[in-house]
Amino acid sequence: MASIKRSHILLLSVPFLLLIPFIGMQISDEVNWSTFDFLVMGVLLIMLALSIELTLKIFKSNKARLIFIGLILFLFFLIWAELAVGVFGTPFAGN
Repeated sequence: MASIKRSHILLLSVPFLLLIPFIGMQISDEVNWSTFDFLVMGVLLIMLALSIELTLKIFKSNKARLIFIGLILFLFFLIWAELAVGVFGTPFAGN
């Protein structure tokens, strides 16, 4: 029962996190997201939430959980940075 609640909380947090750039767009002209940007970030956040939930279900050791969740977060932030500013200059980021 607890994992069902946790997964629902993780998935329901995605729209609330996407409200941050949406509100930023209303306040400032410097935040300029398209519908595609919201879609991509929504998919990334859902994948992040589901992979964290899967990691918590698979691994029972707190050390293993911490390592794999840290790795997942690292990969998420790398993809996010590449999409945002093109850190590595790949075609993935539109460069």
